[in-house]
Formats: sequence, C-alpha cells, structure tokens
Amino acid sequence: MRNLAVMTSGGDAPGMNAALRAVVRTALSHGVDVYAIHEGYQGLVDGGQRITKMASTDVGGIIHQGGTIIGTARCAQFRTWEGRLQAAKNLLERDIDGLVVIGGDGSLTGANILREEWPALVSHLVEIGEFDAERAARHPTLNLVGLVGSIDNDMFGTEMTIGADTALHRIVEAIDAIISTAASHQRTFVVEVMGRNCGFLALMSAVATGANWVLIPECPPTTDNWEDEMCAALSAGRAAGRRSSTVVVAEGARDRNGNPITAAYIKEVLETRTGQDTRVTILGHVQRGGSPSAYERIMASIVGNAATESLIASSPSEAELIGIRQYSVTSSPLMACVEKTHHVAELIRQQRFDEAMALRGGNFAETYDLLQTLTRAHPRQLAPDEKQLRILMLHCGAVAPGMNTALRAAVRFGLDAGHRVFATYNGFEGLEEGKIIEMDWTSVSGWVSRGGAEMGTSRHIPAQRDLYAVAKQLSSQSIDAMIIIGGWDGYVAAQSFLNEREKYPALRIPIVCVPATISNNLPGTEVSIGADTALNSIVQNVDKIKESAVANRRCFVVEVMGGDCGYLALMSGIAAGAERVYLPEEGVTLAALQHDVQLLIEEFKDNKRLGLMIRNEHADPLYSADFMTALFEKEGGKLFDVRQAILGHVQQGGRPSPYDRIEATRLAAKAIGYILRHANDMEPPVVAVGIQNSDVAFMDMVDFQRGIDPTARRPKNQWWLGLQRLAHAIS
Repeated sequence: MRNLAVMTSGGDAPGMNAALRAVVRTALSHGVDVYAIHEGYQGLVDGGQRITKMASTDVGGIIHQGGTIIGTARCAQFRTWEGRLQAAKNLLERDIDGLVVIGGDGSLTGANILREEWPALVSHLVEIGEFDAERAARHPTLNLVGLVGSIDNDMFGTEMTIGADTALHRIVEAIDAIISTAASHQRTFVVEVMGRNCGFLALMSAVATGANWVLIPECPPTTDNWEDEMCAALSAGRAAGRRSSTVVVAEGARDRNGNPITAAYIKEVLETRTGQDTRVTILGHVQRGGSPSAYERIMASIVGNAATESLIASSPSEAELIGIRQYSVTSSPLMACVEKTHHVAELIRQQRFDEAMALRGGNFAETYDLLQTLTRAHPRQLAPDEKQLRILMLHCGAVAPGMNTALRAAVRFGLDAGHRVFATYNGFEGLEEGKIIEMDWTSVSGWVSRGGAEMGTSRHIPAQRDLYAVAKQLSSQSIDAMIIIGGWDGYVAAQSFLNEREKYPALRIPIVCVPATISNNLPGTEVSIGADTALNSIVQNVDKIKESAVANRRCFVVEVMGGDCGYLALMSGIAAGAERVYLPEEGVTLAALQHDVQLLIEEFKDNKRLGLMIRNEHADPLYSADFMTALFEKEGGKLFDVRQAILGHVQQGGRPSPYDRIEATRLAAKAIGYILRHANDMEPPVVAVGIQNSDVAFMDMVDFQRGIDPTARRPKNQWWLGLQRLAHAIS
C-alpha cells in the first residue's frame, strides 16, 4: 500500500467525521499518506484541490460534529466510462491504490465498479500517454473497503450503520417531547420517521418511547380492515385512562396490497372513526443532523480504524465491507451485502413480507413481537400453563437510567402471561420491612422514558441476620420467583440467596438478575443498562467543556465515575477525542504523567488550543484530579492553563438513552421468559441475564465468584480493554 484515500458519499450521516478521523490517524500511524476526497464522487472526478493530503491536525476537533467535513455530492459524470477514467487518473497521479468509501449501498456499488474497471482504466491511461507503464505496473489493482454511512440501518454486513443510533436519539427525543404535549391536550399524534424500505427507526423508536401503534414496511397490517383494528386498540387505551396516543409510521410503510400508508391518511382515519384530536409530525431531515451519539462516535472510530488496518495489512482481493456487531468488527464481501440489501427491498415489493422480516434478523422480529404486547391497553386474559405464579421485582444498588424501563417491561410481560406481579419499595430494605405492592398494567404507564427508579433502590445487601426477614416476607406473600434489577450489590445478594437455600426454603425459587449499572462492571454481560446513558451524558458535557477550552488555550482534566472499572473513562475518552485516559486497571505513574506533560507542551507549542485528559475516579489514590491539574498547570506555564471538571452524579441522571430503553425491555422480557420456563424445576436456578455479542445469554450465579475480582468489584476479563490500542492510535 503506497497511499490511500477516503471519501464520504450519498446522504450525510452523523458519525462520518468520527470514521474519517479514525481512517486518517490510523493510516498516519502506519506511515501511509492519506488523502481526503472532498464532495464525494464529484470531487473524485474533478480532482485538483478536491483531493488533499491530510495531516493529523486536519481531523482534530471534528469527532463531535454532525454531517461530514469533507462534503458529499452525487455525480452523474461518474456513472459514465469517461468520468471513471478521470477519477482513475486523479488517483493514479497521487499513487493512491487504496480507497475507503463511507456511504450507502449506491455509493459502495459505484466504488466497486471503479475497482472492477481499474485495470482497463489504467491500461487506457497508459495508451493515451497519461502515464508510463512503470507507474501503472506499481498499481495493478484498486483496493476497496466500504463503511456503511446511512441512518436507515438497512444494510447487510453490519448490525448498525453509521448514523442510525444518532437518528434514533433524535427521533426518541422528539417523540418524548410530543408525548408530553399530547398528554396535556389528550391528543393523538402520528409521527412519520425516515428509513426508506427499512422499519428499524420506526420499530425501535416505538419500543423506546412506548408508542401505541407502529407501521413498518417489513410487516404491514395483517388484514384489510387494519384501520378498524388500530382505532379499536387506541380507543381501548383511552378508555383505560391513557391521556394520549402515539402512532409511529415509517416513510415506506404499505398495506398488504402495496398501497402506501401515509401519516395524513392515518390522521384522517383516526379523526373520522374515533373523533380523537389528531396531529401529524413529520420529523424529516432533523433525524440526520446534529452531533453524533457516544456509541456512534465509538462505533465509527472502530470501523474506520479496522478498514484502514485491513487495507494496509492485507490489500483484500475483493471489495470488503467492514461492519460491527455490538463492538466487535465484522468483515464481509461488499457486493454480497449490497445484493442482500436489494433483495429485501425486492421481497417487500413482491409482498413476500415473512421472508423480508426473516432477513432483517432475529432481533428485529423479536422486538416487533415484544412491541405487540407492550402496546396493548390491557393484558390478555390467559390461563397460565401451570399454576399462576406470584413474581416479585425489586431494584438493588445505585440508581441507573433504564431501571424503570426494565421494571415496566417485566411487569407487563408477566401480567400478559397470566401471572401476578409484585414490587418492593427501596430494594431489599423494603422487602425486609414488607413494603410490597401488587402491580397492574397501568401502574407502570409512562415509565419507559423516566430516569431514576420509581420504586426506589438501595445498596443494602441482606446480611445473615436479615435473611430470616427476607425469607419470612417471601413465604408470607407466597412468592414463586424474583427478578432483581440492579448492579453489583444485587448480584451479591442473589448469590447469597443461592448459598442459603438449605437454611431458608423460601429462597428456593428461580431468581434472575437484570444488569443495571452505569459502571458496566458486571460479569456475564458486555453492556449493562444505564451505561450508554451515562456515556452520552459524559460526552455531551465534555463537548461543552471543549468549546470553552478552545477559546482559551486550555487543558481540562475531567473525572468520571465507574468505581474501580474504567469502562466509562475509556469509552468516553474515545468518544470525546481525549488525548489521554487514566484507568484503575492500569494505574498512574509519575513517569507517565511526565511523558503526558511533555507531549502537551510540544503540541501547544505547535499551535494546539485544547487538551483533554479523562480520569476514572479511582485511577490512583495519590495522583488525584487535583494533583494532575496542579502538575499540568505548573509545567504548562504561560503556554496553557489547566482546569478540572468532576462530573459527579449527573452521570446517573436523565432519561435513559434509546439503547438502554430497548435493551432494558429486551432483557426484562427474557428474564420473565426464563422464569416461566424454570418455575417448576426441582432445583430452581439463580442466573443473571446479559448481552453477549448482541445475543441474550444467561450466566449461572454459581460461576459469579469465579469470574470476578471481588476487591475491585469488576470482572476478571473485560472485553473493552481491547479498545485501548484504538484509543492510542487515533488520539
């Protein structure tokens, strides 16, 4: 690989700048020159100043910006042989034989055509005297890697496309705001969202906001009189006391006969048949704009780095698409992914909806099924398969955004299966005191978006002397199963119940722990409920800090929470573009601080205007935030000043992010399902449910102690530490 180029094409998407930054800095770290192609394919054809060599500083301070700083544009000329010949000439002039394209299926297809025609294009350029044979021989192929930049999340080969998570944030924020005004006036709102032939944004936003009806392209209404069914369902909700209703419709929604279902038509139907005051909101391009979410920045950085590493290390023989699954990189043949993407659209056009739904993946179909339960006005009147269970739920540990969402989902799924559901106030303290109430369907209305914990929580773990009181309450209430939503303290309590079953038979019930902690320090799951919200809170605050710092040539030392787990520090460091991250897993040495100070001095002398250091609260007991601030201030002299920011409990507050709401709903549903399957086991299990590589998995609590460092209160193996190399490469 001599030189490589990077371009953004098609519609813009938040996170493109983060991917661009990662590509540029990864290439430079390998000593490879990298060029940015401005204005997409138009710039590739025009050449000249639209193809510029990039330095590390050229992509500094862009990770938080929406859109793409190098621009994007469609180009009719590139669709011709002559246009692609000019593009090849512009690349060959700069000895570029590697290309990273960030765009949708059309942009990636265009790049692959250029790759396939490259030998013929180069040969023709030699024939007409533009280049000599020696230069042509040095560049026999154009190596291509694609990254999917699209808010629609409709591309095969990646679980999430660059831009989709941020678009979901925008939609959820808008619907949350709409719901508050709708409830004030007892209105119904119809919200149209983007997505072309993919219902991802509509479906996931409906789950995350507690919408009452959703219409998506992959699964149109099952009957011709779907309008009557929708009106009946929404009217039933109003009769049950709901003050407002929300219908989310994807822009590509159609009925079974292929007729478009528009927001205007839904409004007309609702007003005519129900008499409900109905309004329409079409969110439009606001979904594509704004600063990218924390996950977007991290994910785009990961795939940008991986794409560049792939080009430099292996020069793939065929076009490659780099995707992601949770935080793990995937690689697939680019054109195979494009063909599968087009195939789904064709299946929808042919009204083969079951096949289209299946190709969206198991999680998509599963989420759609979950939504059918959550949108009901009442639970179904079902007789349980065996006896009617009495299921108890409680929170344990520090508060985490998404606790309410998980409890809401667990209550409704339990009730819908025909069982009785109870909850305690203030965790195990409330349980010991008998503060137990029975929950009904409307008890949890509106909880999907609320931060905090409506039922309260505490860090209290029942000690030996408390277990009698716990067992007494479980026995008196005839509790058959328990769900603990919380963090480390909840897991410890569950394991103690497992160990004390012989002494207290009331504890011999199935127990499922649902991980909810911003620290993300639990075994058995890659991500805990609340961690994504905390990351977004940190990143949003750091963005504001950076804006103030740039104006004054300043370095900030930002301290974040996490206990002895550095997850929040490292991930927010990647997402915010920090120069250095200090983790308790590594510790801090004076030599490292001296090295960091020297780098800051050199960079500020080179006209740097901002320094950002992120420190975990327990990174080191001696080298505190105060110490670091004083050290950097003293050594920086008049070159730059230093301030510290301790973000504190703002990281635990606020409404849960879309990701936390969706995963809380999903995990709660799995917890209820697990209990129903194992309620009659001779030896009822005690497990923790979690996410492993995007799939739901269960960890037997017998294995809890073997997988943890009890002193540091974190797992022995933490997958995210593998991202330290990425953080160093692109910082």
